[in-house]
Amino acid sequence: MPIYAYKCGSCGHAKDVLQKISDAPLTECPACGKPTFSKQLTAAGFQLKGSGWYATDFKGGSGGTSAPASVAGGAAAATETASAAGSDAAASTPPAACGGGCACH
Repeated sequence: MPIYAYKCGSCGHAKDVLQKISDAPLTECPACGKPTFSKQLTAAGFQLKGSGWYATDFKGGSGGTSAPASVAGGAAAATETASAAGSDAAASTPPAACGGGCACH
């Protein structure tokens, strides 16, 4: 439950009151009895510290938002490297679905 600050407009009496949000605001001053008791605007009672959490704060990788710079160039380079090593170029060519820029190659 929040704590609200009240102040009387007639006598100046101030008081902090623990109330439910759904409770009606107090209007009668407990000191002088006049109906000039009103809520005061106060600062929040908590403070957020630290850098916070952002959509880019994932445990690893770039979050999957950017593609490799050259998918076609990467596949061609992989083929050239495989043929230079003496292995079959068709076996090292990545499937068309992944483009060769994924972690499975």
